[in-house]
Amino acid sequence: MLVSQLRDRLTILKLGGSVITKKDKPLTPNVQAIKRLAEEISKADFKQLIIIHGGGSYGHPIAKKYRISEGFKDDTQLLGFSETHKAMVDLNSLLIRSLLEHRLPAFSLSPSSFIVTRKGRIQTFNAEILKRALKLGLIPVLYGDAVFDVEWGFTILSGDQIAAALAVKLNAERIIMGIDVDGLYDSDPKRNFSARLITEVSLKDAAKLIRHIGGSQAPDVTGGMLGKILELKAAVERGVEALIVNALSPNNIYKALKGEEVVGTRIKR
Repeated sequence: MLVSQLRDRLTILKLGGSVITKKDKPLTPNVQAIKRLAEEISKADFKQLIIIHGGGSYGHPIAKKYRISEGFKDDTQLLGFSETHKAMVDLNSLLIRSLLEHRLPAFSLSPSSFIVTRKGRIQTFNAEILKRALKLGLIPVLYGDAVFDVEWGFTILSGDQIAAALAVKLNAERIIMGIDVDGLYDSDPKRNFSARLITEVSLKDAAKLIRHIGGSQAPDVTGGMLGKILELKAAVERGVEALIVNALSPNNIYKALKGEEVVGTRIKR
């Protein structure tokens, strides 16, 4: 596909929390990665783009401590709900600042202000604000958030679920998932150095593989790698291209945005 054609079609870029934060150090951003990614996104010169990022060491530890994903149980969680949201706003601000420094019209949008869930799944989603932002040429920047839930009171809404829902609702061309490994492997690459990268896989086979390998060891309240694959299902089944790449490797996000060959895993129906 021609670069000019790619630039005119909506791409959803999801940056994992393990990429933009130090996941083993609470409330610690990966400043170097954030700055490099902003530069790569700027170089790609993309017209229709929405960026969504995860929580990493900002949102997940607090959300886990207060059991926010389980819903409202008692008043002791209220402070945790607010703290989780503030942590995500703080992380979002760091990314926004770096994007602005690279002359990108990044515009922060808090998912909790226009998305409501029911038992953890998106129920109401007012996409009008996103459509208007894109029409003006802005780059909306969203994030996994502590949101209100009609059944549970509140919960955690993952950036992965937001990315898939946006792709379907706004008829996106692609979802690019930037994580901390090259893609899906036939075993855990962080434990097995002989693990083999799978460059293309069906949704069904990907889910089976991840269940067999086991989930992430980091405190991720949104489902880890299996959660990512399951969230992609609705979008991929509607023809949205899905690509998983290592966003910690220089130029991978740039190449993915430009439609160039890049090491990673493509998810197909």
